[in-house]
Amino acid sequence: MLELWGPSMRYGLWRRLWLVLAEAQRELGLDLPEAAVNEMRAHLDDINFASVAEYEKRFRHDVMAHVHAFADVAPAARPFIHLGATSCYVTDNAELVLMRRGMKLLRDKCVESVRSLAVFAREWRDVPCLGYTHLQPAQLTTVGKRATLWMQDLVLDIADLDHRIATLPFRGVKGTTGTQASFLSLFDGDHARVRELDKRVSKAMGFETSIPVTGQTYSRKIDAQVLGVVAGVASSASKFSGDMRMLQAFGEIEEPFERDQIGSSAMAYKRNPMRSERIAALARFVLSLEPNANQTHAVQYFERTLDDSANRRLVIPESFLATDAILVLLRNVVSGLEVHPARIRRRVDDELPFMATEEIIVRAVRAGGDRQVAHEVIRGHSIAAARAVKDGAPRNDMLERLAADPTFGLPLEDLQALAEPSRFTGRAPQQVDEFLAEVIEPMLAAHPSHAANDEVRV
Repeated sequence: MLELWGPSMRYGLWRRLWLVLAEAQRELGLDLPEAAVNEMRAHLDDINFASVAEYEKRFRHDVMAHVHAFADVAPAARPFIHLGATSCYVTDNAELVLMRRGMKLLRDKCVESVRSLAVFAREWRDVPCLGYTHLQPAQLTTVGKRATLWMQDLVLDIADLDHRIATLPFRGVKGTTGTQASFLSLFDGDHARVRELDKRVSKAMGFETSIPVTGQTYSRKIDAQVLGVVAGVASSASKFSGDMRMLQAFGEIEEPFERDQIGSSAMAYKRNPMRSERIAALARFVLSLEPNANQTHAVQYFERTLDDSANRRLVIPESFLATDAILVLLRNVVSGLEVHPARIRRRVDDELPFMATEEIIVRAVRAGGDRQVAHEVIRGHSIAAARAVKDGAPRNDMLERLAADPTFGLPLEDLQALAEPSRFTGRAPQQVDEFLAEVIEPMLAAHPSHAANDEVRV
């Protein structure tokens, strides 16, 4: 991603855009020497950035600085470089190429995180754990089922990325205000050749279609659509990181922690969720950038204003770079999660007796008891047991209290059987199996694996 948004890639694309424009113009009958095209093709990547800087200092125009630097190494092409074009021919079209490639990189990293989470979900598919609503203990779920929720968000992001990658248009060859007037003049009023020029240049740059109409720029709404997808990825990762930070605070699941890693400079015992916190921090940055694109689009008066330019040069690359870093961290975390089943079971045991009360009432009635009496007995013991736990009791002894109550009449063994955690997870294990088989496995089969070689620096 750093290479993609670096100057060599961007300005190499500018030169390729000038080349394909010249090639298409020549193919369509413009008197443009073959030697000019050959010289351009021979100097696509040997950019003298010092020379460009001198030209830009002189002209105060970045595109013209690159035109002159390109002409210096391709002198036969000097009269034809940028012929009929406006600056946005190279800046906008290059930006679209970069964004499409950037989305492909993000898509690949999302898939790898899903791949790791699928292994995790399968391994822990049926291990009961506390579910939470309103951040309060709720009905049980399983460790694996919770992982499918994280995966589902990423699956939705991947679908959005695939849609944007497939439908992102090229700006194409549209001229200074989008009317193609300069190209119509070059081709002596031949509308068909101007339309064909737009098609050929777009196809040469890997795009099947160009946006039908533009002003000087393509609609900045496209930037907003792209950054919306990018921010969506950051949002999914941030949601995961928040869950992980709480699970680590509970002691149930922890992110990777290396042998020599230091959690705190002062508190030697600390094992802080630094990777998840870094995900949250970067995601907040990305989410703050997303509205910027719509704000920029909203003030592009008529055919264009230039207050988008400096802004976009910061917002678009930073959104992609930060989200790429988020996904490097996400893959690192999800591929090394540490689960602590004993701690999970202890937290389940603290709450499960309360969750089992409805089934216990039913069992008491079947044994000949009165429903209202059973409800009152359970209510009294549950309140007392909860108070005891809050006041320091080592465990929830509500079942023992009920078994010892002569007015209740159910033995401890029966009560414990009713409070077996697996009775309260519903179809969670089966949902994991079905989700993996019906959604994840076909998706992973369609996306080849990409080895992770990014270093995590925290």
